[in-house]
Amino acid sequence: MTRLTLEFFHDAVCGWCFNLSPRLRALAGEFDLDIHHRTFVLQDSPAQMVAAFGSLPRARETILGHWAACRAASDDPGAFDIDGMRAAPFAYPHGLPAALACKAAERLAGREGHWRIFDALQRAHISQARNIADPEVLTAVARDCGLAPRAFAQGLADPATRRAVEADRAMARRLQVTSVPTVIVRDTGARLVNGPLEDLRAQLRACQRLVA
Repeated sequence: MTRLTLEFFHDAVCGWCFNLSPRLRALAGEFDLDIHHRTFVLQDSPAQMVAAFGSLPRARETILGHWAACRAASDDPGAFDIDGMRAAPFAYPHGLPAALACKAAERLAGREGHWRIFDALQRAHISQARNIADPEVLTAVARDCGLAPRAFAQGLADPATRRAVEADRAMARRLQVTSVPTVIVRDTGARLVNGPLEDLRAQLRACQRLVA
């Protein structure tokens, strides 16, 4: 079976990424996929949230409307705690802190460490209504993922981690990535269309035929 290399651009606050990540996990072993994880932050500060949505309360309500659509297309609709996030006592988080956490984990535990904490942060955010812009939450999630808290905290604060996030952003610009999730099959240039597992499987088989 021909191995495929994928570039997976994602944001931890993205509900569509939450749907896609477990599907890619299911397919990774089946197709022997080589998946590279790339952070792509939609808004990297509260000010950008306000600029994009008009206000932080409006950002929450707009995004939770997106969550409803994501839940309708999910393999696990009960994983979306919309009411919990609506009632949460913090502003809807921007994605930069989680992106930094993913890159800090990658420096400690490689690509699998990145994927592991990305999925855990998404669960904390979407299923548990936790504030993944809070450094204490990030450290707790990292500890639960088996990462040493002190080393993780040091990585989170290291300017090199922010540069790694910016490097992913620069790659996204070069590849004309404008939304998440975006998955590019490096071998063919194809972009996978997020959807049910069987649809994704068919797309990967088509890519394998092209490079066989």
